Amino acid sequence: MILVLLLAAAIWFGGGWMNAPREARATFLGLLYIAVLGIQVAFPETNPLRVATGGSAAAWLILGGFIALFLIYRQVLVMLRSKALVAQTADSAPKSAAFSDTELNRYARHIILREVGGGGQRALKDASVLVVGAGGLGAPVLQYLAAAGVGTIGVIDDDKVENANLQRQVIHADADIGTPKVFSAQAHMEAQNPFVTVRPYHRRLTGDIAADLIGDYDLVLDGTDNFDTRYLVNAACVAAGKPLVSGALSQWEGQMSVFDPAKGAPCYQCIFPEAPSAHLAPSCAEAGVIGPLPGVVGSMMAVEAIKLITGAGTPARGQLLIYDALYGENRTIQIARRADCPTCGSA
Repeated sequence: MILVLLLAAAIWFGGGWMNAPREARATFLGLLYIAVLGIQVAFPETNPLRVATGGSAAAWLILGGFIALFLIYRQVLVMLRSKALVAQTADSAPKSAAFSDTELNRYARHIILREVGGGGQRALKDASVLVVGAGGLGAPVLQYLAAAGVGTIGVIDDDKVENANLQRQVIHADADIGTPKVFSAQAHMEAQNPFVTVRPYHRRLTGDIAADLIGDYDLVLDGTDNFDTRYLVNAACVAAGKPLVSGALSQWEGQMSVFDPAKGAPCYQCIFPEAPSAHLAPSCAEAGVIGPLPGVVGSMMAVEAIKLITGAGTPARGQLLIYDALYGENRTIQIARRADCPTCGSA
């Protein structure tokens, strides 16, 4: 029996170390349990395999009963907490008007998701999100946040739409060339979903406004392509205790993480203490970027934002997600806070 328990521990903890999904590990444990139970029932009492796995089906049936009771108890707790959250949301003073029939129909695919539901969609409507940059990553982020029904979306960028942007910045159109990106994005977002409020800021994010601007929002998404702005956004988010979803691109590869020291996760500067030399981190204009890559990474950022707002799933705190489009590979690197980080070391 001890050997079986050791094998079960190896499957669960070894699989976790290899980043195997929880569902897959649970499936393997279930198969192991069924196999052991089958041995106890089918094999004679003196069979060495039956002796090595406990010698009796009774012990395994009792263990399975306890596990089943635990899982049922856990599921009941989850259901009660979910109902309590919905009740709390319903009882609290609403920040925004009730959903119209059009909105209910529009967000129906969200509402029927167990992890989102009506309470989660209400949270999206009441949320305010600031997106820094309306370029490659900002384009899909803004499109999907607006489509998801995030109530208030701020976007800050000082650039204008250029012809060379249109290969990847799909929120803008040919007719928008010469228009400030924030106003082009606003027009397309409001055309896509008139139930959201878009706040455009046609200016560069600087130190004199960062704290006040970020303080007005619940969550920040950074899709900029320069390290000065990334460090500035990170420092302001740490100071305000706001989670930061940050993404970056280079040629065929993109990366994304949720930086949230207030929840025990590292900040951006924990992972990137110093900006690399210019030749080691060339811009998209210098090194190029495959067109759909910003859509992939930006969509991942939007998903993380929705998870943070609704409380669904497990956000990518403490994880750096890397996508290699050239070879179709995904990697996840575990990351941790640094005690000596100048930004969040004492946060």
